[in-house]
Amino acid sequence: MGVTLHWFLPTMGDGRHLVGGGHGNATGSAGALRPASIGYLTQVARAAEQAGFDGALTPTGAWCEDAWLTTAMLVAHTERLRFLVAFRPGSISPTLAAQQAATFQRHSGGRLLLNVVTGGESREQRAYGDFLDKDSRYARTGEFLSVVTRLWRGETVDLDGKHVRVEQASLSRLPDPVPPVYFGGSSPAAAQVAAEHADVYLTWGEPVQAVHEKIERIRKLAADRGRTVRFGIRLHVITRDTAAEAWAQAHRLLDALDPETIAGVQAGLAASESEGQRRMRALHGGVKTSVEELTIAPNLWAGVGLVRGGAGTALVGSHTEVADRIAEYHEAGIDEFVLSGYPHLEEAWWMGEGVMPVLRERGLWTPPDGVTAVDTGAGRSVPFAADYRT
Repeated sequence: MGVTLHWFLPTMGDGRHLVGGGHGNATGSAGALRPASIGYLTQVARAAEQAGFDGALTPTGAWCEDAWLTTAMLVAHTERLRFLVAFRPGSISPTLAAQQAATFQRHSGGRLLLNVVTGGESREQRAYGDFLDKDSRYARTGEFLSVVTRLWRGETVDLDGKHVRVEQASLSRLPDPVPPVYFGGSSPAAAQVAAEHADVYLTWGEPVQAVHEKIERIRKLAADRGRTVRFGIRLHVITRDTAAEAWAQAHRLLDALDPETIAGVQAGLAASESEGQRRMRALHGGVKTSVEELTIAPNLWAGVGLVRGGAGTALVGSHTEVADRIAEYHEAGIDEFVLSGYPHLEEAWWMGEGVMPVLRERGLWTPPDGVTAVDTGAGRSVPFAADYRT
């Protein structure tokens, strides 16, 4: 089985420098931002669709636009691309979420994927009216997903749980198809929820061995429950025709970061309750050093995490080197890759025209239905949507 490739919608804004923020930090950048208008996000979504990506993750939080509304608008401007919509169970009822998913599937032609985000920052959760502690939030997520999945099976649900209560909950129309549930979290509480409910477990981009160990832990927990889980990874990417060009871009991004900006972001991230965020911070130590010192494994650069919460590492290298690293993660158990890069519009094409043909030639990636290949005249084929050539 080959890999599935997804892109990312920068609903916090985009730019030619690293765009910081997330995990309780306000959005900021070392340079000018491209506003996250529907016009610009449409360009990114269409580029991802035409390049051959299967779907696009849309984040959730106070630092970005609402994922449900944004993707609902983008559906009309795309034809095939699926939308991995992130949302937080603490801010919506399970019955309404199940209904929204069914509606989205019906009007989009089945293009919804769901990324369930429990929320790792109590201060941000409280701003939305959620005052549970971290472990309680995960317990609530488990109850929430139990209700949602039963509703999607057509059941009438009664639940008087510790955190979720519904009576005679049902759906008049079921989602078709049922959207897969993507879920991440590195804490023991998160692992239990993932093993019980996730279709795809997502991890941030740590070195291959650390990712493999996490996969094995979740896989065993799921097997103990008679379940199987697929695995995905969230990474940024800087890929160019040569390694020197890719690393020159990493140097440019790092050079644009000032120590004051880094210190402000790291102070906020240090207060995070997220185990995954703690692991991300441990990769770079919160200090701007050199590109070389921030390279923590072959072609894996931790510089993004200096100013951005959440996913903080990037694959950097030539198209062949990036394909090599994707192959290594796939061998370790990763099936789905959720990628991004700055700016997201241009970097989607670097991936689509550079790395994805290499993966295809190796038999690691098959273009989605509706995506064909055209000869670039350079001795290889590049994936494009058929309507892009008209």
